[in-house]
Amino acid sequence: MRSTLARLSSDPPMTEPLLKVEDLSVTFTAAGTTTHAVRNISFDINKGETVALVGESGSGKSVSALSVLKLLPYPPASHPSGRIVFEGQDLLTASERELRGVRGNDVTMIFQEPMTSLNPLHTIERQIGEILSLHGHLGEDGGHSRIIELLNQVGIRDPEKRLGAFPHQLSGGQRQRVMIAMSLANEPKLLIADEPTTALDVTVQAQILELLNKLKADKGLSMLFITHDLGIVRKFADRVCVMTQGEIVETGATADIFDNPQHDYTKHLLAAEPKGEPPAHDENAEIIMQGDDIKVWFPIKKGFMRKTVDHVKAVDGIDLKLRAGQTLGVVGESGSGKTTLGLALTRMISSQGKIAFVGKDIDSYSFNEMKPLRSEMQIVFQDPYGSLSPRMSVAEIIAEGLHIHKPGQTFEQIDATVSSVLEEVGLDPETRHRYPHEFSGGQRQRMAIARAMVLEPKFVMLDEPTSALDMSVQAQVVELLLRLQEQRNLAYLFISHDLKVVRALANEVIVMRLGKVVEQGPSRQIFDEPRDDYTKALMAAAFDLATAPAGIVNQ
Repeated sequence: MRSTLARLSSDPPMTEPLLKVEDLSVTFTAAGTTTHAVRNISFDINKGETVALVGESGSGKSVSALSVLKLLPYPPASHPSGRIVFEGQDLLTASERELRGVRGNDVTMIFQEPMTSLNPLHTIERQIGEILSLHGHLGEDGGHSRIIELLNQVGIRDPEKRLGAFPHQLSGGQRQRVMIAMSLANEPKLLIADEPTTALDVTVQAQILELLNKLKADKGLSMLFITHDLGIVRKFADRVCVMTQGEIVETGATADIFDNPQHDYTKHLLAAEPKGEPPAHDENAEIIMQGDDIKVWFPIKKGFMRKTVDHVKAVDGIDLKLRAGQTLGVVGESGSGKTTLGLALTRMISSQGKIAFVGKDIDSYSFNEMKPLRSEMQIVFQDPYGSLSPRMSVAEIIAEGLHIHKPGQTFEQIDATVSSVLEEVGLDPETRHRYPHEFSGGQRQRMAIARAMVLEPKFVMLDEPTSALDMSVQAQVVELLLRLQEQRNLAYLFISHDLKVVRALANEVIVMRLGKVVEQGPSRQIFDEPRDDYTKALMAAAFDLATAPAGIVNQ
């Protein structure tokens, strides 16, 4: 008995979680209607632990995270039940003065889109300095040395040269690093990261995650990581809470959740990666679009006379062929020239080099000469909400192209065509008189695809059409695009930095970097046996979340 008591007394005492969320509910009340965004959720985070909150858009992840620091608009937001206890203090009942002592000091937050989170009118030095100033950590030199130290910590090269930079002068990865520096300025105990890598290229994403892991190890930082990307969660989180419709339906150690999911929704998420077989390569298929030595150079002008001193070579001598029923995937990081190449091929911007569409040389066509061909070459953009007019109904949006390119049809004929194409893309034709804001992101992207397909094109440029979508919706859109391609024998130019989606869709791939092609060939060869170091870095970042080799990716 004595030995047992001695052993028990030597065990380390049980420690309280750093953050404990108990029975939390969040409602929004507007115009007499109450929406239950979060329903009685509970979870905790221990010191030095990363807990991932995963789920699709609308599941309540971000609302739960914003509740921790009481950053929701009160009203219309309210908490019918729950406690949020941080180091023994209930933040839901804390005064505004007490919360100011916690926010930005003990608990900080990184938001999804750094460009909208950073002040466009202030320099980087001023924005980081403001965080230090508010919490009294400026020091004798006005925080200058601390700011440089923070920028060094987050991997900004030559930080002294970046102090006077404005957000628009930095890349997406650099802006996100600045946001992390601001979050770490006062050495917090808990970092809340709300989709911090969603808008980033795969290599930059891998670098940001490696950075967060290093900071966690060096400083004992705890993290609440919010994401819909399960690939990140698997490599990054210690524990996972799966959310849907405002409820946590499953929670557990990351390995247990991935290896032995219990809830049907968790199984649904894990099975939601884009699948499908791209069309078989067919050298005999009709060439729909061909580009030879395509160049798009933007002049750099300086001096009083605005003399051209150099050029930004956005696209620099690219050859390609797109065939009927085939998909050419164009991959590379932001700024590599992917979208510029697509806009040049569709004659949306001027370019040099030969461009042929269905055998016709169109590189010298004027705006008016291109008009008859516009119905045969269509574009589906990245953000459906931004590309669909909020003032027009779904029927009006889809019918607009018919009025322009196929005039003379009766209202009944147009309405029947609109209903038919909506049904083809998996939308209920009865909803055609509603407006875009009444639909989900995936439904809006289907509308954008319907708008393109209603004109029966031969060629479709797909510019990051799935990057803003949840993984399960991505998979549905990929399946839809493959089905439409097979039915209509369409030629796709698929532009993306999401290599998993490209692998499911494209039978040939071009890898671009700084306006040039670094590797080109069949999809299987590019993905399974990449030859160029840059391609290898992209593949490692996309499929292993490993950091790119030194010198390959410049931040």
